[in-house]
Amino acid sequence: MSILNALQEKWDSLHQKERALADFLLQHPQEAAQMTITELAARSGSSPATISRFCKTFHSNNFPDFKRKLATELVQQTSTPNQYQDIVAGNPLHEIVSGITANHLRSITDTTQVLDLAQLRLAIEALHQASRIDLYGSATSGIVAQDFFQKLVRIGKAAAAFSDHHLQLTSSASLTPQDVAVGISYSGETPETIDALRSAAERGATTLSITRFGTNTLAEQASIKLFTSSAEVGMRRGDMASRMATLHVVDILFTGLVSEHFEHYVPRLEHSFQTVKRYTTGKEERKTK
Repeated sequence: MSILNALQEKWDSLHQKERALADFLLQHPQEAAQMTITELAARSGSSPATISRFCKTFHSNNFPDFKRKLATELVQQTSTPNQYQDIVAGNPLHEIVSGITANHLRSITDTTQVLDLAQLRLAIEALHQASRIDLYGSATSGIVAQDFFQKLVRIGKAAAAFSDHHLQLTSSASLTPQDVAVGISYSGETPETIDALRSAAERGATTLSITRFGTNTLAEQASIKLFTSSAEVGMRRGDMASRMATLHVVDILFTGLVSEHFEHYVPRLEHSFQTVKRYTTGKEERKTK
């Protein structure tokens, strides 16, 4: 569950009163979803002002908005597994198949719950208006950046994906206010990606972050913030569910971009498809002869 997972992940960074509030929410989520802000303040030993600030920390406009998201997640909990399944020795193949499928489905479902449509619209319009788009990501996030790059280039956008720190900074130094820089980091704490997005902001470029739900340094650098949700932790999973969650956001951005500006991008998409087809059709057959 995205909000409750975020509470657990960010507990150490919360102030004392916020920790008490988080503890109550984690222990009594069903009750909290039915309370008024005054009732929750009394039960958790906090105050209405603390609760209001707390809700904004977790990307809700106010307490009613926070309660609505929490209630939605509690409903979803009944239809999805409670925990992401880890890699264990000797698992039967059929359990591996069902476990990975469940992980990915839950990651996508949780991410959909935390997506902000207003921020999505801002991101889509910024990408449409951009003269140039820089994509920054390291390791697994670099793979996602490459995926986004190949989508954008198919519709004629001037885009480039960078994983190397020096190249990220070199490219960001030449951005302008007409450009967009996208920083991708599940943790939101990848130093190289943070540096590149900060540099892009200094040049006046529109900055977009794609990170896990909650407060993090990369999102703080961005003018447009998109979040994913995944409770995936531990070294054995290889960032599988979190990668799927981030790719889910990229697919939504790309599809939304083409759909919102259909007449502009579909001819370019068709032209790129036909060009590749014209130059590659028959070559594979000739190679095998």
